[in-house]
Amino acid sequence: MCIYSTNILLKLCDVKLGGLCYYLDRLDFLPSRGDSAMNKQFFIVDVFAEGRYSGNPLAVFIDAEGIPDEEMQLIAREINFSETTFVLSRELRNGGYDVRIFTPETEVPFAGHPTLGTAYIIKRELIKENVKELNLNLKVGQIPVFFTEEAHELLWMRQKPPSFGKHVSHSLMAEVLGVEVADLDNDYPVEEVSTGLPCLIVPLRSLDALKRIKVNLDRYYSLIEDLDAKLILAFCPETRRGDTALSVRVFAHYYGVPEDPATGSANGCLAAYLCRHRYFGDEINIKVEQGYEIKRPSLIFLRARGGDKMEIWIGGKVILIAKGIFV
Repeated sequence: MCIYSTNILLKLCDVKLGGLCYYLDRLDFLPSRGDSAMNKQFFIVDVFAEGRYSGNPLAVFIDAEGIPDEEMQLIAREINFSETTFVLSRELRNGGYDVRIFTPETEVPFAGHPTLGTAYIIKRELIKENVKELNLNLKVGQIPVFFTEEAHELLWMRQKPPSFGKHVSHSLMAEVLGVEVADLDNDYPVEEVSTGLPCLIVPLRSLDALKRIKVNLDRYYSLIEDLDAKLILAFCPETRRGDTALSVRVFAHYYGVPEDPATGSANGCLAAYLCRHRYFGDEINIKVEQGYEIKRPSLIFLRARGGDKMEIWIGGKVILIAKGIFV
């Protein structure tokens, strides 16, 4: 994917961004954006990644207070990642850092990989100390992020307690995903779940079925009219790797993201679903693979404990790729 920009000055971190082209050009006939984003520093990180150019890319702007809402949305559309985040202040408010999250189409109250990636940048660039945890103040509320001591630091977020919504028939879901009804696992429902951002969880039987998904957009948009969930997460118990328990794909056309490489919010919903329906029992501690179909292999850690007070934890690695200045 190439992003053509007239206002980005990018400083690479000893790497060349494969397939991601940034151009700085001075074209007098192009309209001005105004001064609100001038000299704002931003960072690009890969989240839920095991190496560079894997996982889900994220752009993080620091010192973003003063950028109007409409310009934040335009910047997110310009960068065109699944999400772009804006850290509004270097100062704590109610024990956390105010952060806003935008997809190319709209602002969202919560998202997983932006939470982890933004926390990583806040620790590295604002706090500049080896803290063990910090809080992000998001539209959905305050989300804690924890840092572990490992060879390559693993970040964990605790998501909001889950809520469960409507069920969708297997036959209708098969039409939406372009698969056969027999490809869905009859032992488990298609169900809405939310840990901050509602998601429709779809159990499939095989990796072959997961690979064959081709979303019918007419059916998709008709379906989500009656649902809180706009995201669809389909999963199966067959995997490509020996250390993962599930393969996952996530579709978010409503948010301007046809397929997402790695989705912390949706996988939090999946963790709650797995516990609720005892897919692996009352507790889970597993790894999930995502993003292979769009050549962004990702590794997501899921931990959850069932019961009346269900706890959901999502983890992954964050890798700094680049930094720059909007000019």
